[in-house]
Amino acid sequence: MALGTYVVDSWTTRDVASHERTDLWAERVTSYQSRMSYRYPHTDDFHAGTIRQCTDTYQLVQWWSDTIKYTRTAGQVRHEPDEDYRLLLPVAGELVLRQDDQELRLVPEAGCLLTFAAPFEILQDDSMRAFIMSIPAQEVNGRLNRSSPLATGLDLTSGLGRVVGGMLTGLHEERDTLTSGQFDAVSDRLVELLCMLVAGDDRPTAPGHLAEVETVVRRYIREHAADPDMTGASMAEALGWSLRQVQLALQHAGTTPRELIREERLRLVRDRLRAPAYRHMTITELAYASGFSSSSALSTAFRQRFGVCPREMRHAGPRSVSDTRRS
Repeated sequence: MALGTYVVDSWTTRDVASHERTDLWAERVTSYQSRMSYRYPHTDDFHAGTIRQCTDTYQLVQWWSDTIKYTRTAGQVRHEPDEDYRLLLPVAGELVLRQDDQELRLVPEAGCLLTFAAPFEILQDDSMRAFIMSIPAQEVNGRLNRSSPLATGLDLTSGLGRVVGGMLTGLHEERDTLTSGQFDAVSDRLVELLCMLVAGDDRPTAPGHLAEVETVVRRYIREHAADPDMTGASMAEALGWSLRQVQLALQHAGTTPRELIREERLRLVRDRLRAPAYRHMTITELAYASGFSSSSALSTAFRQRFGVCPREMRHAGPRSVSDTRRS
């Protein structure tokens, strides 16, 4: 295959003698995917076929066959590593996947993202017709901020899952009209949405995006620190993200929503203790005005953070306040 080209081809066991079909099927599947072992209940007159689309980056194969069991062993994983992921989506029949002590039964509109970097077994019945899409590992690991074996069942009956399934079907149906660039562009978008689905309908969390989320979250908390009702969940909702995504971004920075909210409230109290405009307020009033539930809660947290209580800092003056500041 020439570089930068888009290939569409098809193959069926009807093109070869019956006694050669299982061997040729194993060779065909191995050439499309990676080395596996094959077990056939019946080796005579085996029926199977494929329709494949591929570029240098992505590959989409629709296949059908009689009953067969595919096994990728630990030895095959070790000797012929393959870090890439596969999206499996049955169109008809049932497929059973076993990987990482999990078992998934896949039927139409129930997909699965799995890795060839860990052993697995796939058992399909004789009415199976399914898609398998090969996805480079970096396209998944970068967006999900992970690098580990993954076997995840996906509901493609509604919402984002239905969109992903529709895009996969559309790629197949329009295979003869697409260009290389168009196939890759749609595949890129499909993988982005797939990662959102795997992450729980979150926006993908690549490291660059995590830093962006962290910056926005810190700004929001600083601006709303005095709100006593602010929590990680309410902040995430206000910003249009899920709590999980905010937690991931702050975890990446070594903190949590609760810790960051407390830190910004303490900084707010510290600054108000220094400001002449707030001299008329009692410590209790400052506590409530800065998002704390009580003066005792403020005093305990303040002493832990700055080494002195709020009253001591107010009486010590600006110079001592500066000395007690911790970066």
